[in-house]
Amino acid sequence: MSSFTESALVKKLTELNPSQQSIQTLSLWLIHHRKHHAVIVKTWLRELQRAPGHKKLTFMYLANDVIQNSKKKGPEYGTEFAKSLEQAFRHVAETCTKESKTISSLDRILSIWLERGVYGAEAIQSYQTALHTVPEPAEEPSKKKRKHEEHAKASKRSKASSSEKPKEHVKSETVEVNGTVETHVTLSPHTPVGDPPEPEELIKALIEIENSASSDAAVRERIANLPVELSEVSMLSKIEDKEAAHKLSREVNEALNLLNEYNARLCTEMEDRKKLQNMLKDFQQEQRELLAQAESRLEEYTKKVTKMKEVQKEIRNHLKNLPDLTQLPDVTGGLAPLPSAGDLFNIH
Repeated sequence: MSSFTESALVKKLTELNPSQQSIQTLSLWLIHHRKHHAVIVKTWLRELQRAPGHKKLTFMYLANDVIQNSKKKGPEYGTEFAKSLEQAFRHVAETCTKESKTISSLDRILSIWLERGVYGAEAIQSYQTALHTVPEPAEEPSKKKRKHEEHAKASKRSKASSSEKPKEHVKSETVEVNGTVETHVTLSPHTPVGDPPEPEELIKALIEIENSASSDAAVRERIANLPVELSEVSMLSKIEDKEAAHKLSREVNEALNLLNEYNARLCTEMEDRKKLQNMLKDFQQEQRELLAQAESRLEEYTKKVTKMKEVQKEIRNHLKNLPDLTQLPDVTGGLAPLPSAGDLFNIH
């Protein structure tokens, strides 16, 4: 997965389209780089305000996907987006006054957030107020009443569910994207998963481990070659004068310093290896998730290829059954051609 830069993010947001694949692909990239959440949300809001009207809903769907699917890795995105969502909803309301489908789609997202507790009722109310700051086109009383009842039911369901403990870690909700119904999966924030490292960080950690204390053959050899009398108390009986005792004392102190330094390096190495173990675990977990998504997409597009081949086969069979006009018999029977209009009115 490519490294993060603000220019790369702007390019990806510019290339974003309303398809489910485009939204989910960019969402995964953003979640992977969630340590840059503050810059990402700030850039998202700025590019949302610059985007043409028909693309603003896609930006909101992207935010929805990131907010819900990043919960298992931490609250950063949910918290950071909360600071900008009211401004974003107000901007969409002001610039998409004639896009009733956009407003209703965002109302649907807010209902889902309320039902699932993505944000509290007070925050949802502020987003709804921002979304409806600009008067909408006249709407039939029955539709307004139905929409009001839907919001009231959603609020009641949210309050009822908040008093119960969640029994499942995985939930899903269907949302319409550009006329296509897709499933957004949100994992419970209680799932203990770490933040996957950048590939560059992992490579750097692996290289540093190669130069760790246990790989320092020179120091190990020095320790192995220390005189026996430095570690054997029984050898003290052989000391006959103060000069020999002072010499032995200096050698013991030097050996202790050497061993203490090496032991400290080994302790540091143990901590580094534990961190590396966790990094590898998180990286492997993320790769499993990416692999599962890739396999799912491969299966989806393999089915599409199969269907297209069936259509291709049917077209070929249909073409074979069509008559070849060049092979049809001459229906004129050798008769003279019909006279033209000029011949009919030609007076001799």
